[in-house]
Amino acid sequence: MRPMTVRRSLALALALGPLLTTTTACSGGDAGSAAASVDIAPAPAAQRLDGVCPSTVVVQLQWQPQSDMGALFEMLGPGYRVDASDKSVTGPLVADGKDTGVELTLKAGGPAIGFQSVPSQMYTDDTVDFGLVHSDQLIAASGGRRVVGVTPLLKYSPAMLMWDPSAHPGLTLDKLAGSGATVLVSKDQFYPDWLVAKGLVRKRQLDTGYDGNPARFVGDPDVVQQGFANSEPYTYEKETPAWGRKVGFELLRDAGYNVYASNMAVRADRLKELTPCLKKLVPLVQKAGAAYVSEPKATNETIVDVVSQDSSYAPYTQGEADYSAAFLKREGLIAEEADGSLGTYDMKRVASFTGELAPVIREKGSSVPTGLKPGDIFTDAFTDHTVGLG
Repeated sequence: MRPMTVRRSLALALALGPLLTTTTACSGGDAGSAAASVDIAPAPAAQRLDGVCPSTVVVQLQWQPQSDMGALFEMLGPGYRVDASDKSVTGPLVADGKDTGVELTLKAGGPAIGFQSVPSQMYTDDTVDFGLVHSDQLIAASGGRRVVGVTPLLKYSPAMLMWDPSAHPGLTLDKLAGSGATVLVSKDQFYPDWLVAKGLVRKRQLDTGYDGNPARFVGDPDVVQQGFANSEPYTYEKETPAWGRKVGFELLRDAGYNVYASNMAVRADRLKELTPCLKKLVPLVQKAGAAYVSEPKATNETIVDVVSQDSSYAPYTQGEADYSAAFLKREGLIAEEADGSLGTYDMKRVASFTGELAPVIREKGSSVPTGLKPGDIFTDAFTDHTVGLG
């Protein structure tokens, strides 16, 4: 579950609710226009999913639609339909803009599922085929409702800590423990405990009362706050009038928290059943990720349009979406592995962070098996290592 960073806009979303209308169908290429049916050229046989995948491939997102899920929205074809009651959007599942023969449903997470974790929701809602799960949550779920990551949408997480640069000039994460600053985080995160275990933060510095409201950060220049580097640096500067200037920040990745993020995952007990689908679907997700990061504009417009059609969502602007896509590419959060492949796993890296995080997450209360192996929760069996950004 993504932390509640977007609650900063919840009040605005509710205020705008009466002004926003929900249409039942719109074209991904023409945001907001109605489309009863859309003719799409069929994909070649190698990319057809009918007969091997469910007739509607259902994916549980970890939050409301946003650009770090770009690969999946790249696969959402024209004529998509927003269902505000179900907090979902459904349309043709396309590959290179062509019809694969099945539909794609993307279901919002976070408040839409009562803030429970994606693995829990995948076991609660049997209509869900796949879910987006961060690596630390894959580890946390390994002792019970185990899910297996099959391809990462993000090579690294955009999670960060941010601060007022005038109050903390020259601050970096390796200086945080010595600063004595309060570190404001939400209680559902694992990385704060990792920061303590690594000696980067003292336990007494942690304040787990963060609820997504910017008021504490704006009003207290000494606080250091969690966030996502593809979002808050833009929204605090451009969309938060009470702040209206740049923030200082550093990615957790740069301090060594080098997990894969937004892993497309399947329930462990459904892995065998869905293997024929995964063999064809996973390479299409990889190719969609490459297409998105190369030309994100149209897909960002789709994401912004989908969000605008449900008044319960926090507003998501074109400016934030475009900033996010550019940041993810520029900072290598969507990037190729050493062999030139995109959306694949370096299993040595997986073994390294799994071994490091498992005891931290176990200590926090999750029933992580002592004999957990990386292959229990990650597999590179379905990825195509010829897919890259070139």
